[in-house]
Amino acid sequence: MRTKVNRILLGLIGLVLLALGVAVLIGSLDLQRHWNFTMPSSWPFKGPKDVLLSEHDRTKYRSHGWWWPTVIAVLGVLFLGGLWWLLAQARTRRLRQLRIGSGDGRSVQIRGRALENVLAAESEAYEGVEWAGTALLRRRGAPRARLVLGLAPHATPVDVLTGLDTSVLANARTSTGLEALPAEARLRAVRHRASRVS
Repeated sequence: MRTKVNRILLGLIGLVLLALGVAVLIGSLDLQRHWNFTMPSSWPFKGPKDVLLSEHDRTKYRSHGWWWPTVIAVLGVLFLGGLWWLLAQARTRRLRQLRIGSGDGRSVQIRGRALENVLAAESEAYEGVEWAGTALLRRRGAPRARLVLGLAPHATPVDVLTGLDTSVLANARTSTGLEALPAEARLRAVRHRASRVS
């Protein structure tokens, strides 16, 4: 979800900045006169000495009572939206560390990244899996695995998923002492070039 929101926001900001940049470029280089084309009458820049907002446009609403509260409210909303967006980038559900009990009252912490690497290596070693990407996420306090698997052309998805659950994920549950390790697997077909038979 966050990735989609980031892409949409960055796309909108990019379009606005691109439109503003094109408008400034056309006006400042006086491309209308050099290339002999006309722009709409509402176009803000008609020559190198034009400005985005004239003095009249900048000051015509200052005498109205609603002007400054509206300006402050819009700037406040923009600031809070930007702050929320920045904090959302720093917040991640990725599992950084996992505490494992040793049975004698002591516990050991392992890095989530290390367990992800082990899951990826064991998944890639499984028959029919050519590459694997893994992530451990924390949801409601419990770890959850996300696997992205590149399947070989001869692989059967059902067999691969069953085998991963009974071997790779079972090993992870046993080694970490977790009663359950829910997992979501996304399967991708690996494309190969057609081989020539002579």
